[in-house]
This record gives sequence, structure tokens and C-alpha cells, in this order.
Amino acid sequence: MKKKALITGITGQDGSYLAEFLLSKNYIVHGIKRKSSSFNTSRIDHIYNDFHLAPNLFLHYGDLADSSSLVNIINKVKPDEIYNLGAQSHVGHSFEIPEYTSEVTGLGTLRILEAMRFLNLSKTKFYQSSTSELFGETFGKLNSFNEKSLMVPKSPYGVSKLYSYWITRVYRDAYNFFACNGILFNHESPRRGETFVTRKITMYFAKKVLGSKEILFLGNLNAKRDWGHAKDYVEMQWKILQQKKPEDYVIATGKTTSVREFVNECCRYLNLKIVWQDKGVNEKAYLIKGRKKELIIKVDKKYYRPLEIDYLKGDPKKAFKKLKYKLKNSLKDLVKDMLDSDIQQAKKNFK
Repeated sequence: MKKKALITGITGQDGSYLAEFLLSKNYIVHGIKRKSSSFNTSRIDHIYNDFHLAPNLFLHYGDLADSSSLVNIINKVKPDEIYNLGAQSHVGHSFEIPEYTSEVTGLGTLRILEAMRFLNLSKTKFYQSSTSELFGETFGKLNSFNEKSLMVPKSPYGVSKLYSYWITRVYRDAYNFFACNGILFNHESPRRGETFVTRKITMYFAKKVLGSKEILFLGNLNAKRDWGHAKDYVEMQWKILQQKKPEDYVIATGKTTSVREFVNECCRYLNLKIVWQDKGVNEKAYLIKGRKKELIIKVDKKYYRPLEIDYLKGDPKKAFKKLKYKLKNSLKDLVKDMLDSDIQQAKKNFK
């Protein structure tokens, strides 16, 4: 008998990759998407253009802010596994819409867990998508974060995810739920939202190699992140729910890259020569073409967050050991994948 999985946030980056992965594992996949005046299914259209071509994929209208819709869908599907990937997931935007972020990203998790309890789905496994934004600063000599590190979030998004993290653990302990947190550090892909810095950079350079004269404005160039590929991370999400007992795991690469270094990696792949000049908010990057120098990147203070986290590196030893997983994609692979995709897309728009 085929397993049934329910994915919130199925139209997002992780949701779309996870849906593909579970379908390849012969699951019946149900996804929740918000009702919108415009279609927002572009990331899954290739597997859901026609029901007859995707007989094991079903979409339901629902919202993490609406308990009744969640109860109705979960009761109808009665899934073997629930993956809660839905959220208002942009850290910067969470400062602008903190109440909405808390309602969806925080209380949305509680609503799912309460629905499971109300419906007595004691055998359903629950995965909560947590985040490196739980960790706000390093203490002492530790330079990476693991499952036991102190959590000091520095954004409404991080605080909302901290609530979700702990309410998942509370329901695991109080009601003996198979409920797990995957504390995922930054993970990117060609399906990353266009407002996230990595995708913003790759889209810019895709247009640049086709002749664009625009300037790219970035925030804190010194911010270091632990960037992996979303394809690797969704497979580990699945592995977390295949274990004998429910536990929490840090999912990361264990390596950091600054925003500036990410730009440099893009330029290396595209054989572009750039130089950086000045420091801080005055720092700029110039593209070198023979004897000519073209300004291509400037810093804009509006892209700085009210509270900045300058450094996030994960310690994934537990996950690699217990989940028996080895990353398939390096940072170079990630950059190549994103740039190739964005160049292909940019060529369509330039026609």
C-alpha cells in the first residue's frame, strides 16, 4: 500500500523538490496551497499540469492561519507523514510584517499539531521545517551550531520558528507524537524566491552576460552563511521521518561563504573579472573589460536588517551519521545550477 504524504508550502522551493522526491518513492502526495487571485504553482506545474499525467499528486486549498481548513484537509487525507514547509520565510520581510509572520510561521505549526491531536492521528509522523535563524550569535570558542547550541533568534521570523521548534518538541513529549525538527541552514536552488540574496545575485549576472547595464544593490557583503542545495536537504527531511525514533537534526554543509564570496564564485563560473573597492557601505564592485572598468555592484543600507546575524555555520555531524547521508552538491554545483537556469530564463525574456 502506498504511503500518503501531506506537504504544506508545496508550491515553494522545498515543497516542490520534496513533492518530486516523494513521487519518485511511489508516495501519494497531497499539497496545501493558499487561495490566490493569480496562479502560484509555477514550481510544480511540470508535475501537475494535468491530473491524468500526475495521478498521485493532489492539491488542496488551505491556509496555516485557518484551523478549520487544516482540520478538514488532514481529516480527509489522513496522511502517514506531514511535512510542514509552509511559512512566511523571508527574514527581512518579517520585520515589516511581524504579526503575519508569527501567525503563519509560528502558530501555523500549532494548528497542525492540534489537528493531529484532535483527529487522533497518533501514527502520523510530523516534520517541522526549522531554521538556522534560531541561532543569533556564537558564544565562547564555538564557531558552529549543533542541536544543543543556545538559541537566540534576532528576527520576528526567527522567533516564530523558535516557537514552532519548541511546540513540536512539547507535542512529541506530551502526546508521544513522532514529531521532528529539521534545523536547516541556508539552502538554495534555481527555484529559490527572487527576493533572496543568492537568487538576486544569479539573476543579475544572468542578465549581465546578456548585455544588461543595470547595477546590483546588495546589503551586508560580509554576512557569512552555510549554503547548501535544496535537493540535498529535502532528501534529508524525508530520512528524518524514516528513523526508528523522533529526533531533531541540524542540516548543513559545515562550511561558510560570505555574500561577497558568493558573488566571486558566480564570476569565476562566468569567467568575469571583477575588483572590489572601498569598505563598508561605500564598497563597490567593478567589472573589468580590457582597460575599461564598469560599476556593477553597490551597497545599499536599506538591505541591512535592523538586527544583523553576521555568521551562521552548521555542525551536521549527527545528521550525516544517523541519516547516513553524504551531500551530492557543492557550492560550485549550486552556483552552476542556479546560473545555468537563470541564463536560460533570461534568454527567453530577452527575445
